[in-house]
Amino acid sequence: MPRKALTPNEMWAALVAVTGHVPVPLTGRDYLELLPVRWQAITPGGITLHHRTYDADLLAPYRGQASPVAGRGGKWEIHYNPHDVRQIWVHLPDGELTEIPWIHRDHVHRPFDERTWQHIRTQAVDGNHGDAEQYEAGLADALDQLMRRVHRGHATTTEQALLARTAHVPLPTARDGDHDTWIKPSAVQHHFALFDLTRGATLTVEVDE
Repeated sequence: MPRKALTPNEMWAALVAVTGHVPVPLTGRDYLELLPVRWQAITPGGITLHHRTYDADLLAPYRGQASPVAGRGGKWEIHYNPHDVRQIWVHLPDGELTEIPWIHRDHVHRPFDERTWQHIRTQAVDGNHGDAEQYEAGLADALDQLMRRVHRGHATTTEQALLARTAHVPLPTARDGDHDTWIKPSAVQHHFALFDLTRGATLTVEVDE
């Protein structure tokens, strides 16, 4: 096919058919590294993303400090799961990705995505953002009430559809006591399949436990 124009996926498929492929073992850290990335400041109050605050005691040495990464305006590398925004992972100077929870995560006991969060914001009765902490707490409470309605079967069709999108999203778990991370094999397989489909690519995943 010397003169035939192929897309990257078509070329990949043609070559794999000839050469075969070797499944690549991926660890929990690999999964976290492949999550989408944003660059955010670590403020005295933590890390703010779309009116959600993420914070943990281990951020204390970095509050108000510039990231050592050049060319990012002092912002820090943040990895996030768009299908479960109850936590993020920040790249600290030790080179590890460390989980930072949403400050209201204990108030919300199931995954939710940005689409659900935006729905809550548009439905919020109090649109005054003057008190950011109170506004965020109100959104967290509204989110909890939405989840309760869905659980009891009292939700609207729209609300049911929103939470159905994230009903089976597993949560990567950070080890206690250090910055190592690990996740369940099913979580790796689930998320890699999802992200590869959105990118139009195919990847065979095996978990290195």
